[in-house]
Amino acid sequence: MENDSRNYGIIDIRPEKDFNAGTISGARHIDYEEFPENESDIKELTGGFGFSGAPVYVFCQSGRKSLDIAGRMTACGIEAYSLEGGYSEYLRIELKRMLESDSKTKTGLTFAGRVERSIQKKFRQTIWSKFTKALKDFNLIEDGDRIAVCISGGKDSMLMAKLFQELSKHGIHNFEVVFLVMNPGYNDINYETVINNAKLLNIPIQVFKTDIFDIVAGDAGYKDSGSPCYLCARMRRGNLYAKAKELGCNKIALGHHFDDVIETTLMAMLYAGQIQTMVPKLKSRNFQGMELIRPLYYIRERDIIHWRDYNDLHFINCACRLTESCASCGGTEKGSKRAVVKEIIKKLEAMDPVIPLNIFKSTENVDLPMILSYKDREGRHEFNQRFDSNEI
Repeated sequence: MENDSRNYGIIDIRPEKDFNAGTISGARHIDYEEFPENESDIKELTGGFGFSGAPVYVFCQSGRKSLDIAGRMTACGIEAYSLEGGYSEYLRIELKRMLESDSKTKTGLTFAGRVERSIQKKFRQTIWSKFTKALKDFNLIEDGDRIAVCISGGKDSMLMAKLFQELSKHGIHNFEVVFLVMNPGYNDINYETVINNAKLLNIPIQVFKTDIFDIVAGDAGYKDSGSPCYLCARMRRGNLYAKAKELGCNKIALGHHFDDVIETTLMAMLYAGQIQTMVPKLKSRNFQGMELIRPLYYIRERDIIHWRDYNDLHFINCACRLTESCASCGGTEKGSKRAVVKEIIKKLEAMDPVIPLNIFKSTENVDLPMILSYKDREGRHEFNQRFDSNEI
């Protein structure tokens, strides 16, 4: 594709969430599961994409499923090719190219410098100001803190790392940071992508390896838990706490943003029958003296995506080995509960833009007398009991 000077089309057949997380410039999207079988529908699809008469390059995540689609198209008389190695290989090559060509422009800034400048200029209101507001509102950073900024390699954690670097550049030195990357068993391409992005963005990471993916994929983990994502998340957090404490940290910072918060709030109501949310900081129950903080608490995901795309950044998404068979990762079954809730919120926001903010604020404005019952450390408080004792 790189050496093809003709006008050609590009089709991304990965799940929609992966396409939205980052794709090749100019690519059109259709999920692999929805790709047509018969010749007339395939030609209608490529024509609708504007690719009639042009060669077409098809890609998935690894290059396996795209071989099937390219074969179907070739059988219909369409010049079609599967992108070898898929999007993962494209990402690896693109990052390597960017690293090799990174140099100062007429502004005197490196690539990392331009990214940093965008945070302070273009994204000052939507990202930087909301980041600093969360730090102040919830007292997330205190004098003497040593914070492990946990980087998964995705857009959220990479942005968080850059925001912490900006704090230091702006003279806030009452704390220390360690940029911590856990390799839970990434394949070589995904691991190289994380490392190269850190180099490109000038983030001095510390990496440690675990065998979490192997454990979760095994019988004792995946099958007994019923949810590989739940088990994986718990194990990741435990390993991050342990390594951070080993490095002398008293806090870990995770990249959960505003949309994660409201999705969690709605998920609790719809699927767990309870009212609770994702809070901005937590004390660890298993690691004494350790806290978890969420500095991106006020930042909308769409603004993080805008920042990523504006700077032509390409990050890994899930990178889980179970992606192709795990519904929670958007694989062969239709997406996770979080994906469903995300779509519900998207539709509600289209009807009334204030709804996401109202979901967020609902947990700030809980009127306990109007709640049937609630729980705290003292136990459960039932409506009738509170009514009879004149608490209501």
